[in-house]
Amino acid sequence: MKKDSWFHIALRWKGSVVPEVLPRSLLCGLFGVFVYILHISNIRVSLPILGSIIPNIVLGLLLVFRTNTAYERFWEGRKAWGLLVNTVRNLSRQILVAIAEQEPSDRQAKIAAVKLLPAFAIALKLHLRSQQVNDELAANLSLEQFERLKTMNHPPLEIAFWISSYLQKQSLDEKLDRYQLSDMSQLLNQMVDVAGICERILRTPIPLAYAIHLKQLLMIYCLSLPFQMVDQLEWLTGPIVALISFTLLGIEEIGIQIEDPFGHDANDLPLDNICNTMLRNIEDLIIVSDSQIITNFRNISL
Repeated sequence: MKKDSWFHIALRWKGSVVPEVLPRSLLCGLFGVFVYILHISNIRVSLPILGSIIPNIVLGLLLVFRTNTAYERFWEGRKAWGLLVNTVRNLSRQILVAIAEQEPSDRQAKIAAVKLLPAFAIALKLHLRSQQVNDELAANLSLEQFERLKTMNHPPLEIAFWISSYLQKQSLDEKLDRYQLSDMSQLLNQMVDVAGICERILRTPIPLAYAIHLKQLLMIYCLSLPFQMVDQLEWLTGPIVALISFTLLGIEEIGIQIEDPFGHDANDLPLDNICNTMLRNIEDLIIVSDSQIITNFRNISL
């Protein structure tokens, strides 16, 4: 890591909450300047007693609880997608290795089924972002499947159904024994469980009453700061109020940004990168399995 990386991160604008928080912080600072103008105009505005209205420890605990709750949602979403990556790897490996190939068409069907696994992840990503099925999915689906998904309310579930149907067919054709089918079905169930976990996070936001109350407390606290400080700080009241407001509002904004971790913001989960990783993993496994088939064929010929 470079020596200046700490300063590079500290001064970074993109990905920070500065664009969202700075206007509100400056507004609080301007209010502090207004209070200072009143103060030097011999208008009694110094009210240190306001410092006891909202104790610092109460506001701090509320902000910490807000941020921790949001981060728990973020981390749960990350764990769910990590589980999905591992499950896709395991299930694709088992499909490529365990299912017997008796005809050339079996190989094509197997590869088509394996490609449905990253398609599930991509469809889940689009579903969580409330996006329509797009060309990002087309490379891993047949034209018929792609058109079919456009009409579905829950594309990931439809893809899971296709994978399950393929596994059942292989079992009926005696290309897969029941124990292998059971193991693969459990892995497929885990993929569907991941979709459920992500939907629970997405559909269960922080209670509105809590969010409103915290914003009200922050507003009261930030706007009462000038009255507490103007007598001691005088002309520094505006800058100090802006700085304190920036700190507190920034903590709240971080919680807002990470509580829904499936979007496109810089602080959201890198779902595009995760899906691309799955695609690369599947491509590698297909190449490896192709090489293994060629090697086995040569050994048989010899």
